[in-house]
Amino acid sequence: MITNGSASLYALGSTDAEHERLIRQAARLAPYSERFFREAGISAGQRVLDIGSGVGDVAMLAARLVGPSGEVLGVERDGRSIARARARVDEAGLRNVSFTQSDVSEISGDRPFDATVGRYILMYLPEPAGVLRSLSRLVRPGGVLAFQDATWAPVLALSAQRPLWSACASLIVEAFRCSGADPEMGMALYRTFQEAGLAAPRMHLDVLLETGPAAVREIHDIFRSLLPQIARSGLKLGPLGDLDTLPARLEAELAAFKGPATWLGLVGAWARKEAN
Repeated sequence: MITNGSASLYALGSTDAEHERLIRQAARLAPYSERFFREAGISAGQRVLDIGSGVGDVAMLAARLVGPSGEVLGVERDGRSIARARARVDEAGLRNVSFTQSDVSEISGDRPFDATVGRYILMYLPEPAGVLRSLSRLVRPGGVLAFQDATWAPVLALSAQRPLWSACASLIVEAFRCSGADPEMGMALYRTFQEAGLAAPRMHLDVLLETGPAAVREIHDIFRSLLPQIARSGLKLGPLGDLDTLPARLEAELAAFKGPATWLGLVGAWARKEAN
């Protein structure tokens, strides 16, 4: 992730297990992000800035959209994540994407970008509107700012009749809040874009519905990455019972209710920078 000094702690950490979770998650989200970026106008030959690159998935997706004649610069603060992202880019044979380790407040460039993008990054920043305002100065007039972020409201609503699933989701949301992150940043994007001086954005809400082990693994892996933050925050694990059997009990509850579940809502917002 990338922060700007007083930003919240990145609650999910930067372990090898978290990197693998991010890669699995990115594979599930890729079709939604690709559709979103295409609608926003990201295309061949463009120069794109990716904020909070993590292990590189969004940057690599953008690199494929802009093609060999385009260029993607990924910005990430965490050194371990940068190393993993660079290794993955090399393995994929992509020559049009590079990464730099930097704080969001220190990004500069000698020529403007056609687009700035990010996924699950603004939720970790204490002043997302200020960040967007700063980033917009790096984008050419007519260029695009396109960001996707989380909403847990659909998860909580759809799990209301599943006590264990609801308890797990509620604990995840509370852990994010205790870390200083905003788990409802997705629903705040409309206001945030306008506070940054941008036009009212076009928006999407995608809610991924799944059943069985796949659904359980997604929410359980997020919970597992958050365990250190849960401990730091003094949150109670009692409602979840034995953590060793939690995945099996989540799956049993899901099967008993004979319906799909969701582990996230993904909100996308994009707008063009107006000409001066």
